[in-house]
Amino acid sequence: MIKILLTVALMAVAGAALAQDYPTRPIRALTTTSAGGISDIFMRALGDELLKRWGQPIVVENRPGGMQNLGARACTEAPPDGYTICILNAEPIAYNQFLLKNMPFDPEKGLQPVTNLYHLIQTLVVNSQLNVKTIDGLIALSKAKPGTLNYVTASVPLALYMETLKKQKGADWVRVPFKGGGEAVNAVLSGSTPIALIGEGNVIGQIRAGTMTPLVMLNNIRSPNFPDVPTLGESGYTGPPSRSWYGLFTPAGTPRPIVDKLANAVASIVDDPAFRERHLSARSLVSAINTPEQFAAEIKRDRALAEAVVKAAGLEPQ
Repeated sequence: MIKILLTVALMAVAGAALAQDYPTRPIRALTTTSAGGISDIFMRALGDELLKRWGQPIVVENRPGGMQNLGARACTEAPPDGYTICILNAEPIAYNQFLLKNMPFDPEKGLQPVTNLYHLIQTLVVNSQLNVKTIDGLIALSKAKPGTLNYVTASVPLALYMETLKKQKGADWVRVPFKGGGEAVNAVLSGSTPIALIGEGNVIGQIRAGTMTPLVMLNNIRSPNFPDVPTLGESGYTGPPSRSWYGLFTPAGTPRPIVDKLANAVASIVDDPAFRERHLSARSLVSAINTPEQFAAEIKRDRALAEAVVKAAGLEPQ
């Protein structure tokens, strides 16, 4: 027993010493979306602040595709030494295991939650050349031009809005694969995919320029940036709930002192009013910072909700 206690004590001391020195070299930050998306931009801003504190660069590596499983899997397969951190959202963490027969990684055992970073204000936008101003107008257009409209969105919960509307209202549109915020914006602007459910921060400039028209906000309050745009609830929609978040993870097995050091540093950065205004509020993001334990509990609740939503939607694992 004494030997065991001594071993545990020595491991604790070694872990604390490791965290005190960490980091001593550049840190790789994996994202599941492409360059130019909200999570990519946020991770780079966070990396700039960590560089100021720690003197080591954060090198962002984009791994889009595969329902965001490619980047999440790469995170689980990285060495658990603190030199790979990952910004991931709810889809590969909570939803995909109920949508796929075979997951390429274990979302429950392969990752260590560090902190939730932010929630997104989501909006349904269309290419302004469609000349529609409301959901009802979009539904009517889809019926008038069957088989010609498609949409893009990053998350399954948001896709369920469109699929439920399609089922309830007899609309005619098809979801196309999502790779990243940058590609989604370009697809809407070009008209190749004229509809998007996307983070408002991705499209503020396009809405203000008049090239995109917002139809509704998918959060439960009106956006301060576009206060005249109604919420889905105000538009009479009562479909499945949606929570869109991005959180910070490390590979499972990363020493807890390093996880705590990461969580504390990120919380300190996001708590700074100037950072919050520039990198959260201005991009329609809402801070969701919490502890590793709180984030893990949130994920557990979200998985239970995801399972129920997928089942209620009648989606079969593919």
